[in-house]
Amino acid sequence: MKAKAIFYHAGCPVCVAAEQNVVDAIDLSRYNVEIVHLGKDKGRIREAETAGIKSVPALLLDGAPFHINFGASLSDLK
Repeated sequence: MKAKAIFYHAGCPVCVAAEQNVVDAIDLSRYNVEIVHLGKDKGRIREAETAGIKSVPALLLDGAPFHINFGASLSDLK
């Protein structure tokens, strides 16, 4: 069974570039990758916060948050 990876972003240029790099780098034979655009799906901001996401773009991998560069704080997306 594959582990889950969630890539959270807000659609900004930094996030879009990071999405391409992250998806290309992840071993898709090991992970199911879900892309979540928090700018469009604001209902998932609380989920991201609970998982430890502080800013986007960020990757939640095996339950651990990894922040990539800095596009926007989650508080800016609310």
